[in-house]
Amino acid sequence: MRYEEYTIEGRNAVMEAFRAGKTIDKLFVQDGCHDGIIHSIVREARKQNTILNYVAKERLDQMSETGKHQGVIAQAAAYEYADMEEIFQKAQEKGEPPFVFLLDEIEDPHNLGAIIRTANLAGAHGVIIPKRRAAGLTAAVVKASAGALNYTPVVKVTNLVQTIGELKKRGLWFVCADMQGENMYRLNLTGPMGLVIGNEGEGVSRLVREACDYTAAIPMKGEIDSLNASVAAGVLAYEILRQRGGNC
Repeated sequence: MRYEEYTIEGRNAVMEAFRAGKTIDKLFVQDGCHDGIIHSIVREARKQNTILNYVAKERLDQMSETGKHQGVIAQAAAYEYADMEEIFQKAQEKGEPPFVFLLDEIEDPHNLGAIIRTANLAGAHGVIIPKRRAAGLTAAVVKASAGALNYTPVVKVTNLVQTIGELKKRGLWFVCADMQGENMYRLNLTGPMGLVIGNEGEGVSRLVREACDYTAAIPMKGEIDSLNASVAAGVLAYEILRQRGGNC
């Protein structure tokens, strides 16, 4: 199911979006607004674990495309998020060991879209992103994915470390990109695998890195010392693909 809306403005429109079961990533509410319908909207947001932000009216005015936000703006997913079981089902249908991307606070929507595109082309069965401090499935992400979102499930989770632990119980091993890690060509990256890519500026966070089984460094010969997050994801993904004999 595809969601056509991205930004939803106005009290009635936002309330109807929640009632219709649309996936709302973030809700922005004007500071000081506590009347009946705003209270109901906030209650629905909390029920759905939507990220809630109280902001000044000036911020809403800047965000508004209609000029009629009425003190509330919702940001909805452009595509529906998948359930974790969809990833395993996809792997099972293909007769392949699960291969997933896990993204640690990727904030740039163009990077997120490009990584989802790479995940699809490298044969990954799904992508996992965190609920907070990361880009969601916005219209910009949809465009940058070049159609890959139609075929690659994206799962949103609350806690990446906990998710890694749960997936390890299901047989996955995790490798994260880290400049201080071992040369990726020396690692055994076959079998059920999770590839962890970190934030554009900070890389993989300490707790997520410590939860991984391997840290992989991409060999570099130039004068600068890092790759764009989406490029690093592509390099490591295709090394995983190569080690699997070209098939995931």
